[in-house]
Amino acid sequence: MDKYLTVILIFMVVGIPIAFFSPTTGELRPQPFIPLFYGSIAGIIIIVIYSSYKDKKARQEANAKRKRSKK
Repeated sequence: MDKYLTVILIFMVVGIPIAFFSPTTGELRPQPFIPLFYGSIAGIIIIVIYSSYKDKKARQEANAKRKRSKK
């Protein structure tokens, strides 16, 4: 996974508890911030799918290159 995607993933993971706890007081929010929670979950899923797609493409290129060099 790229370092940029890793940083964004960390922010997404940190955003999940912020949806339920107030950062200023540390207390549980009476009404959780649901869009932040679901947005963080969706962002995490998108980052994981995109990074696995990129890794798959890189592996396919490496395998094709390795097979071409043998001939």
